[in-house]
Order: sequence, then C-alpha cells, then structure tokens
Amino acid sequence: MFARSAQAAGLIKAEQGLGIARLFRFGVKGTISAESEKVTLWFIFWTFLKIGSVAFGGFMSLISFIESIVVKRHKLIKHEEMLDAISLANLLPGPQAVNVVAFVGYRLRGSMGALVATISIILPSFFLVLTLSYFYFQFGHLPALQKAFQGFIPAIAAIVLSVVWRMGKKTISGKKEVSLLLISLLLMLVTPLEYRVYAPIVIIGISGLLGYVYFFNKNENNAERTNEKFPVIKIIFPVVLLSMLFLLWFIPLPYERDSLVLLTVTFASMSLMLFGGGYVFIPIIGSIVVLQYSWVTQQEFTDGIAMGQITPGPILISATFIGFKVAGLLGAILATIAIFAPPAILMITAAKVLDFIKQSPVTQAAIRGIHCGVIGLILMAAFVILNSAIPDWPSDLMIIWPTVLIFTSSLIALLKYKLDVVWVIPGAGLVGYFLF
Repeated sequence: MFARSAQAAGLIKAEQGLGIARLFRFGVKGTISAESEKVTLWFIFWTFLKIGSVAFGGFMSLISFIESIVVKRHKLIKHEEMLDAISLANLLPGPQAVNVVAFVGYRLRGSMGALVATISIILPSFFLVLTLSYFYFQFGHLPALQKAFQGFIPAIAAIVLSVVWRMGKKTISGKKEVSLLLISLLLMLVTPLEYRVYAPIVIIGISGLLGYVYFFNKNENNAERTNEKFPVIKIIFPVVLLSMLFLLWFIPLPYERDSLVLLTVTFASMSLMLFGGGYVFIPIIGSIVVLQYSWVTQQEFTDGIAMGQITPGPILISATFIGFKVAGLLGAILATIAIFAPPAILMITAAKVLDFIKQSPVTQAAIRGIHCGVIGLILMAAFVILNSAIPDWPSDLMIIWPTVLIFTSSLIALLKYKLDVVWVIPGAGLVGYFLF
C-alpha cells in the first residue's frame, strides 16, 4: 500500500493477518514516515474524516488535532511544516482551519491530497449541519447540545496547551526564541479586543523581522541552493481564477435573488474577502445574506452561526445552513463548496511559492522567527479558550469545579498518559453533559 521499500513491504505483510483496517486506526504503532513512503489518498480521507468528526472548538482546536494525529503520531510532516501552515493561514483570506488542512494535504500528496483532506475534514460537520438545518426549518428550534459543548471547551484548551508544549520543545531552544514567543504573547495581550482578530498578521510580520535580525548569518549567503525556478506555470491558472472571483465581489450580478449562480458566486467571492478568521466574517456575511439578499432572517442567521459553533469543524460551515434555506440540498452543497474552495486553492498556490522562497537564507531566518511567534499565538489561543469556559474568573469553586476538573484531567491524560485526542473530546462532552 505505502510500500516503496523492503522494510515497508515487511510491515504490510506483518499486518495482513490482523486486517487492513488496523493500518488506519489512530492507535496504530510504528506508522510510516511521509519522507520515505507515499501516503495513500484513502489514508488521508479516513484520517481527516475522523479528525473532522471530533474537532470541536474552531481553528486552534482543529489544528491541534491535526498536529496530534498527523505530526506527533503518524510523523507524516514535521512540526516546522505545521507552523508554516499556521503562519500562511493567518496571512491569507479564508477559513483558517480549512486552509491549514489544505496545506497539510498538499504536503502529503500534492493537489489531490489537498482536495481529499479538505473534503473529508468538512464532510462530518456538513452532514451534521444539514441534518440540523432540516429539523430547524421543520420544527423551528435547535436540538439541545449546549451542555455537551460546555464540556468540550476546557478539554479543547487542554489540547491546545499540549500542542504548545510539544511544538515548543522542538522550536524554542534558546533565549532568542523565548523572547520572540513572549513578544508575540505580550502583543496579543495588549491589543484591544476589537482589533485582536487582526493582530496575528502584524505579529507574524514583526516576528519575521526580528527573526531576520536574530538569526540571519551573512556567512550562510553562499549556502548551497537548489536550481528550482519560480513556479510560474503552476500558479498562473489559480491566480487568474481567484482574481476573477475577487473582482466579482465588486460587480453587481444580474441574477434572481434565489439563483444558484448568485448564491455560489456570492459565497465564493466573499470567501476571498475574509481576513482574521470566521468570527470576523460573521458581520460581513450577515450584511449580505440578511440585509442585501434576504436569504435568511436575522434570527435564522444567528441560529445558523450557533450551529457552526456547536458542531465540529470550521464555524463557516454555517454556509451550509444558509444554502439549504435558499435552495435545499443543492444550495447547501454549492454554498459549502463556494465558501471553502477558493481560499484552499489560494493556500495551495502560496505553499508552492513558499517552497521556492524558503531556499533563501534571509527567508529561512525570518521563518524561524515566525515559528516562535506562532507558538506564542497558539499559547494565547489556549488562554482565550479557557477564559471562555470561566468568563468570571476568579469565581466560586463550587461553580467552576466541573470546568477545572475537565481541563486538568484532559491535560494529564494528554501529557502524562499520551491519550489520543479522539478520546478526550467525546469523554469531555459526556462528562460535561452530566455535570453542567
């Protein structure tokens, strides 16, 4: 299956007696390195489908799952590549979590790997939101999932902290690296809340500049570089396509309000206007779908956003809800594709350019600084998530003890007992359901 060497062939032969499914279990030992073996598309699909089924909590939660499964357990990509993905996701428009998934899929199996990973990470939340949308428009209310979701939040904070610990051990190796992490964390702390969603772009720029100052060595200018040329042919088509979609944002379209073409083009062009994550996009998309086109009412839009929050995967899966209201199943499918596909294409294009520019010693020094800054951003995200679980801290222990219990137990299970993240979230949700 993965075999290109005698060693891999021996591994597969040994596993045949136990069944092929064992190769794809999250608990499998001795997984195969992407550097020496070719990952199958089925493996990518099945792995990201599982992650997408349990990755509650948004951007940082989802990338923490990916790091735990793809980087830590299966060792398919390096920590440095994961940090590259997070850096680009913060700089480019679109849903950050899905952009990271597209990057990782591209690293594993090129453009097809990116396509399969993106589809499989979205599928669980797509079908769940589609089901909730059907019952919502039939009966006018949402199923009661809030109690379980309260249990997810402290567990998600623990998962993100465990990722900071593992990435930090690989990246933070000296005083300079520690200073970059602390600068990143401090800048996020002092940034006013109304501007905090845009702060990562500035912090990544500052981290890159300081990385150049700290780590660039003129003596390395003559270091050996590959003769790879700038990938003009590989990026020209996606650049032209995305430019056309971007321009459509500013051009009135002569289609009826409930037209599938208008629905698709509107979501596709809007996706390229999103910087700073899904929460920044909420007022933008709301002004279009509620005020301009009246596809949903304000209450329906609010409930649709709530669905995106209490289901696994990215918050912008709320596009499925809106598309379903406008044109049923086909509308849901087209709206979902339109909101996620253009930014993912842009992410893959940027990854190809990154491969070229990383040959430069100047770029390598800047990226080293960016990696430290990104770990600071992830650490800040863990604090924000935990604070959302205990908004009135310090509070009465009798009120917050379930949150503290779930957070502490999850962190111990992850760091000391190496429990897989796919068990932590369902367990936390079950405990939360009974304790809250």
